[in-house]
Amino acid sequence: MKALITGVTGMVGSHLCDFLLGHTDWDIYGVCRWRSPLDNVSHLLERANRKDRLFFEYADLNDEMSLIHVVQNVRPDYVFHLAAQSYPLTSFTAPIDTLNTNILGTCRLLEAIHLEMENDAAYVPIIHVCASSEVFGKIPPDKKPEAGIHEECPFHPASPYAISKVGTDLLGRYYAQAYGMAVLTTRMFTHTGPRRGDVFHESTFAKQIAMIERGLIEPVVKVGNLDSLRTYADVRDAVRAYYMLVTENPIAGEYYNIGGTYSCRVGDTLEALLSFSDKKGQIRVEVDQGRLRPIDADLQVPDCRKFMRHTGWKPEIPFSQTMHDLLDYWRKRLDNGESFLTR
Repeated sequence: MKALITGVTGMVGSHLCDFLLGHTDWDIYGVCRWRSPLDNVSHLLERANRKDRLFFEYADLNDEMSLIHVVQNVRPDYVFHLAAQSYPLTSFTAPIDTLNTNILGTCRLLEAIHLEMENDAAYVPIIHVCASSEVFGKIPPDKKPEAGIHEECPFHPASPYAISKVGTDLLGRYYAQAYGMAVLTTRMFTHTGPRRGDVFHESTFAKQIAMIERGLIEPVVKVGNLDSLRTYADVRDAVRAYYMLVTENPIAGEYYNIGGTYSCRVGDTLEALLSFSDKKGQIRVEVDQGRLRPIDADLQVPDCRKFMRHTGWKPEIPFSQTMHDLLDYWRKRLDNGESFLTR
């Protein structure tokens, strides 16, 4: 069996690669751009050099021919489409790039697979298209379902990124319905852990705290909106969910909300991270206007019962462990002598 992961060098892609190498006998083909940073997969490079079940394929979502070549050469049994312009705040200043990469890039990939299926009717891969909980956007408190945001809640995207993920979501279902492709779509709610990019709130908090502990910056953590409500899952639980999505009786065209069970304000997340630091009482918190979104999807609490009933998945890693591991991730990188922007 062969699995193709787009965005393998990202947080989720790299953890999914780890999971599949450890829990299956599949060959893993990771799609990355030639200029993609390899930090998140550095522990796997020797294995890739030996071609020990791990291969890196170079392609770009914005280049159709590169995707066609990868699909033709690999002919994967499973496709995990995780690559995206994934930072909502950046999408406000780079909306065209975000829409092109996330909507048209998804279309290019699905079309490349569709073309290969037309050439060989026996070829029917199972495809996971990763949308986002951001598609639901800014839901007023009086409109939020009591059990959380379920799959049939209306979309109300609050950023160009969220709009692009609406397109991604609908494209996945379109290709399933129009061409009989085995596409399954997920809306993963906030998920984090080691390797989380430092542009995301909980990871920049952790990085700043680690830098303060080592005396590299002033004892001030800069923040955006601390009142936004989030439900957190650990990235290692998330990739296990993605594996179960494609292996536990996958149903073409289905779509699922996936997320954790621990909800809190972003400010509570900061407090949890600070509680792990012996510098807690010495650190001030300061709002940075540049970290605020023009519109914030600030009520992200999921109802994941549909996915749980279908697969039996449930989150296992507690919030406190996720936050502790995230903080330790940044501490270790600093201990290795790495330097970072203070963002």
